[in-house]
Amino acid sequence: MSFCFKQFVYITLRIKIMYDFVLMLATEKTGGLFDFDGTLPVIVLQFLGLMFVLNSMLYAPLLETIDTRNFYIRRSLEKASTFLTEANQLNLKYENKATRARKAAKIDIVTYQKLYKDILDNEMRSSQNSIDDFVAETTKNFDDNKEKILASLDNEIDSLSNQITTKILS
Repeated sequence: MSFCFKQFVYITLRIKIMYDFVLMLATEKTGGLFDFDGTLPVIVLQFLGLMFVLNSMLYAPLLETIDTRNFYIRRSLEKASTFLTEANQLNLKYENKATRARKAAKIDIVTYQKLYKDILDNEMRSSQNSIDDFVAETTKNFDDNKEKILASLDNEIDSLSNQITTKILS
């Protein structure tokens, strides 16, 4: 029990000393509005300590997170702008290729149209020449046949006229 009693006495003395200290502070004369005593430096130290603690425990991790996020956003924007630039370049490249292909196709179409027109003209001329040759040959055959028929008719006419004259004279 003696140990507990000693602690009790020690705590009681401490409380008495604190009580006397508070009474002394309360009974001192105050200097009015500008009597700061030792409280102002203590409050300044408390403020600075609290500021340091808040800065190290709250604001530093928060600022680190914000900086990390800003770095990620900046990097993502750079990648996006790079992709956009590449996409624009590819788009321009393929538009140029498509334009060249369209021009080449138009040139090919015009060339093939001219080629087909020339082929058609040649075929038409060839067909026309064949038709003209056929018509000329047919006309010649008709003329030859006409001459043969007329010659045979002349012979028949002569023979008939000779028969008629012989019958008339006989």
